[in-house]
Amino acid sequence: MLNLRSIALGLILAILSTSVVAQGANVNFGTFKADPTLPVEVTSDSLDVNQASGSAEFLGNVLISQGEMRLSAQKVLVIYNQEVGGIDRLEAIGDVVLVNGPDAAEADRAEYTIDNGVIVMTGNVALIQGPSVLTSDRMTINLTTGTANLVGRVKTIINPAKN
Repeated sequence: MLNLRSIALGLILAILSTSVVAQGANVNFGTFKADPTLPVEVTSDSLDVNQASGSAEFLGNVLISQGEMRLSAQKVLVIYNQEVGGIDRLEAIGDVVLVNGPDAAEADRAEYTIDNGVIVMTGNVALIQGPSVLTSDRMTINLTTGTANLVGRVKTIINPAKN
C-alpha cells in the first residue's frame, strides 16, 4: 500500500512540475541533425512564379524534402534571396506536417529560414514523439542542433510505464 502511495505521489509531482513549465519547454527533435545546406526538393499540384517579388507559390499536396527531413502542406510560398541567390525562406500554410526521423510535428503554419536551419511552427502545434504528445501555440525547431522549444500553453500527456 505504501508503494502505491509513493507511485501516486510521484505521478502527481510529475504532473505538477509539468504545469510549472507550462509557459515553455525544450525537447529534442528528430534522431539526426539536419543539414540546411542540402538541396531543397519541392513537389506540388501547381506552381505560380512571381519574378517581380522573387517568389514561387506551390499549391496542393506540397511536399518538401531536404535530406531526411520532410515537410508537407497545402500551400508553400518560397521566397528567394535575390541578392545572393538561392532560397531565403519557405512559408507553409494549411495542414503543415514536419517529419524528422521518428518525430513528427503538426501546425497550421510554418516558416523555415534556410540559412540558420530554423523552423517556426504556429497555430495548433502538436509534437508527436512515440507515445508522447506535446501541444503548444508555437514551436521553434533548430534543425542543426536537433532541438525544439515550445511556448504558449504547453500541454503534455504523461503515460506511465506499464510493467
